[in-house]
Amino acid sequence: MDVLLSIKPKFADKIFSGQKKYEFRKTRFRSPDSVDTIYMYASSPVQRIVGAFTTDGIVSDDPTKLWDKYGDYSGVANRDQFMSYFDGATEGYAIGVKDVHELDQPIDPKDHVENFSPPVSFYYLENNSQLELPQKFPARITGSKDLLQYSSD
Repeated sequence: MDVLLSIKPKFADKIFSGQKKYEFRKTRFRSPDSVDTIYMYASSPVQRIVGAFTTDGIVSDDPTKLWDKYGDYSGVANRDQFMSYFDGATEGYAIGVKDVHELDQPIDPKDHVENFSPPVSFYYLENNSQLELPQKFPARITGSKDLLQYSSD
């Protein structure tokens, strides 16, 4: 299963540069072990699919423990900013990032999907995508997917 994940442009840039080795979420994927490729939709002002990565495991834990374990690889300036994101949450998710690929030409999903609306947090993807994402990425990032449903934080 693949996912289209909304991410702030500054965090996408940190993933591309290698500063950010974990992406954090308050919402769990329904089958975390079955998530293969995560396509990154950079939110406003970019509003494009800018790249993808494969997962290097997904860890769930108390947000304080996630910061203690992965804060240095979070791409977040400080603990207060990190904890503010998780305000009120008793559990958080750290998505390991590997096999990162940045697109030379970001994809405007509105050019491929009628009435596209960006994911609040993420969309699951299924076969036969109008986006044709796998053709735009190296072989290590594979699959043919379409928007299936979404979840939000």
